[in-house]
Amino acid sequence: MVNHAVMHLAKAEIIAVVDDDISVRRAATRLLSSLGYAIETFASAEEFLASGGLQQTACLVTDVHMPGMSGVELQDYLIANGDLTPVIFLTAFPEDALRARVFGAGAFGFLTKPFSAESLIACLDLALAHPRANDPQ
Repeated sequence: MVNHAVMHLAKAEIIAVVDDDISVRRAATRLLSSLGYAIETFASAEEFLASGGLQQTACLVTDVHMPGMSGVELQDYLIANGDLTPVIFLTAFPEDALRARVFGAGAFGFLTKPFSAESLIACLDLALAHPRANDPQ
């Protein structure tokens, strides 16, 4: 199976994984790196924002619940600042109202931990194929 989304990363763009759980960051890195993606990981939303890597981020994979700024608050921050980076959420505590909120704000996935590799790849393919994932930010 050919992963067509990799073609959208021609400008050395990265997939940013933001999760306070190191095991999730490691697992996502192994999976996505094996598919040819460039990955950067962050233990918090604040660490991600402070990194200066937002402009090179093709897609953001983030935990919903984290100490400090949550993944939902990170999505809100990006939207408020005019950033259209596609977002995929991961959560151990799926809530229908929260799912509706993040999808209403443009999320490309809301995966329950533990999630399958196939479900993350499907969300990522969808996010990277969307025209706004390739718009200059």
